Amino acid sequence: MAMDSITNYLGGTSVVAGGTSGSGAAAPEDTLGRDQFLTLLVAQLQNQDPLNPLESQDFTAQMAQFSSLEQLFDVNESLANIQGAITAGESESALDYIGMEVKAAGNTIYKSADNLDQGSYYIENGAEVVISIFDGAGMEVRRIEAGYQDAGEYDLEWDGRDENGNVMADGIYTYDVTAQDENGIDVYSTTYSKGKVTGVSNQYGRPYLVIGERLLEPENVLETSLLSNI
Repeated sequence: MAMDSITNYLGGTSVVAGGTSGSGAAAPEDTLGRDQFLTLLVAQLQNQDPLNPLESQDFTAQMAQFSSLEQLFDVNESLANIQGAITAGESESALDYIGMEVKAAGNTIYKSADNLDQGSYYIENGAEVVISIFDGAGMEVRRIEAGYQDAGEYDLEWDGRDENGNVMADGIYTYDVTAQDENGIDVYSTTYSKGKVTGVSNQYGRPYLVIGERLLEPENVLETSLLSNI
C-alpha cells in the first residue's frame, strides 16, 4: 500500500479561518559578521608591534576582505528580501483556498466526528473494482466490492465503518483501488484525495493548505469547488 506523498502532519506557524497562531525559534547568529570583522581589525591595529607594524599590502588585503564581506552581506539581505516577498505572495494566494473543497492526487481520507473526507478514483478501462480501506497502522479495515465499472472517474463511497459495521475512530485513513478486466488483467487506476481547506500552515519556509490534519502543497491542487456551507 502506497502512502500519499503529499500528506504531512500539522506543526509550525499557521493561519486559520478566524485567527492566527505561530511558533518558532530565534535564528542563529552569524559566525563572523561585519561588526566582528571590524572589531578584530581595529584590535589588531591597536595591538600591533610598533617595531613591526602591519605591512601596507597586508592592511590593503584585509580591507579588501572586508569589502568583499560587506558585498556578501548586501547580497544576502537582497536575497532574503526577495524570498520574503515570494513567500508572502504564496501565502496570500494560499489563503484564497480557505473554505473551498480541493482535489489532489493522493489516497488519504481524514475522518472526524463531524466530517468524513471523500476521495475519488479513475480507471482507464472497464473493470471489476475492489476498494480497500486502511487505518493509520496499515491494517485493512474495510473491503468494498464496487463491481464492474466502465472507464472513467468515480467517487469513493465509504461510510466510515469497518467490515462489521462499527464506526471507525477519528484519524487519517488511506485507500487503494484494484481494477481487473474480464481476463483478470490489471487495469490502470489512480486515486485522488478531496477535502475542505480550513487554514494555511507555514512549514519549511512555505505555505501549505490545511485539510483536517493533513497538509497539502497548493501546486498539487487539481480542482477546486466552492462549498455552500462554508
